[in-house]
Amino acid sequence: MTGSLNALFAATVFFVAGHFFLSSAPIRGALVGRFGESRFMGLYSVVVFLAFVWMLLAYRSAPFVSVWPFLPGLAWVPVLVMPVAILLAVCAFSSPNPTMAGADGSTGPNSPAIGMISVTRHPFLWGVALWAVSHLAVNGDAANLIMMGGMLILAVGGMFHIDRKREARLGSAWGPIALTTSLVPFAAILSKRARFDWPGIGWWRITLALAIYVVIVFGHEFVFGVAPYPA
Repeated sequence: MTGSLNALFAATVFFVAGHFFLSSAPIRGALVGRFGESRFMGLYSVVVFLAFVWMLLAYRSAPFVSVWPFLPGLAWVPVLVMPVAILLAVCAFSSPNPTMAGADGSTGPNSPAIGMISVTRHPFLWGVALWAVSHLAVNGDAANLIMMGGMLILAVGGMFHIDRKREARLGSAWGPIALTTSLVPFAAILSKRARFDWPGIGWWRITLALAIYVVIVFGHEFVFGVAPYPA
């Protein structure tokens, strides 16, 4: 199940398609009706986690096949972009977020546009997208193209998929969220539908994101097999 590009492709397809399949309205509705919401979320988490582990192991053991040459000028792109990606993820998991799995659509007592949600209502998926794009920029091999390309498809497609599901599920309650937030970062702020909520982000989230970044830098070579900084 590992050791080839075909195995990596299969693992990536399973990981990406599994998200869309299990979260689609017919499948999710049937499984929730049979097992209940909490058991479904548990099943969903286990499947996604195992699929991610399979994809990661397949990536580490995949052969190197160059697709485009290494461009030294882009070597520092992931180094500079990843702190932002991690901050987006930290904010997504530490703030009321109407688009996260299991969310009920509530975001706070006053405005849906709280913290990083004032920038985008999909901070986690934008973090994943930045992770994928920054690594695609510097790694021109087939394995990276397969895995990071799959993650980019999942992130971008997931934003539209989630918005459609939330609109169908929440009905009129989706209106205030759609009005005061945006899928595209800063779009709601630039159109004056929202104000940048710096206090809702706070220094502690930035500090936590930087701490996670440091841990990832030191563990990157062990987990992924490559050093995070250019030689």
